[in-house]
Amino acid sequence: MDIGFIGLGSMGQAMALNALKAGHTVRVWNRSRDATKQLAEQGATVVDTAAEAFVGEAVFSMLADDAALRAVLIDGGVLQQAQKGVIHVNMATISIALCDELVALHQQHGVAYVAAPVLGRPDVAAAAKLNIVAAGDDEAINRVQPVFDAIGQKTWRVGSKPQHANVFKLAANFMLAAAIETTSEAASLMSGYDIDPHAFLDVITNTLFPGPVYQGYGRMIADHRYEPALFKAKLGLKDVRLALAAAETVNVALPVASVVRDNLIEVLAHGDGDKDFAVLGRVAARRAGRAV
Repeated sequence: MDIGFIGLGSMGQAMALNALKAGHTVRVWNRSRDATKQLAEQGATVVDTAAEAFVGEAVFSMLADDAALRAVLIDGGVLQQAQKGVIHVNMATISIALCDELVALHQQHGVAYVAAPVLGRPDVAAAAKLNIVAAGDDEAINRVQPVFDAIGQKTWRVGSKPQHANVFKLAANFMLAAAIETTSEAASLMSGYDIDPHAFLDVITNTLFPGPVYQGYGRMIADHRYEPALFKAKLGLKDVRLALAAAETVNVALPVASVVRDNLIEVLAHGDGDKDFAVLGRVAARRAGRAV
């Protein structure tokens, strides 16, 4: 396919590179041009503006948050300049309110819109093992499926309304945050009785709670290892806040999410926002008088 890719952070870089490796023609744009160098070396075409990426068959975006997406697509007038018939695939985690606004704006300017947030961290993206949660027009998704196949291991289609993909992603990230929080608290309970958290987590992750979340984050919490960050705590806070906002819109209470939000605010207050999400373990330890 002939595609554009905008937003080349650690996730976007990996996805664009895998699209190139699969033989797709890729134009790239990033607010910081330095991020385009590696992709240019691999055969990507670097363009000067985001609007220049909105040509060809599709453009994929992986911008950091609502503010970045709004600045580029809406305030920057990119949609007005987009080539008619191009498909925009937004792979970022954004608010439901912005998703609905984008759907209306894309319809207004004749650009097909697919929401396709991903499950997986940068290491998973680099291995092309992402799970892609996609929603939008079936034909549009069919057309971009070859790129999905190049960057992920499975595409989960969750409906024709793009907002549904974003709700799925926010719910998943809320569950991730809750898992990290409860693991952190359980590890502190073990420490309170002078039990090695490693021993506890070895039992738990091989019995009741197997899988990458409890195993991976559990090990980081037990090791008091919060760097390098594969998923920064400040981004986790952003996603928990988005989940709470989505829930409030439909009068759904998420009391656990409120607790995790407050603990993540404490993380930022202590200057740990750029550390991995597992730093919630430090919050739990600090409250137990066992901070490391």
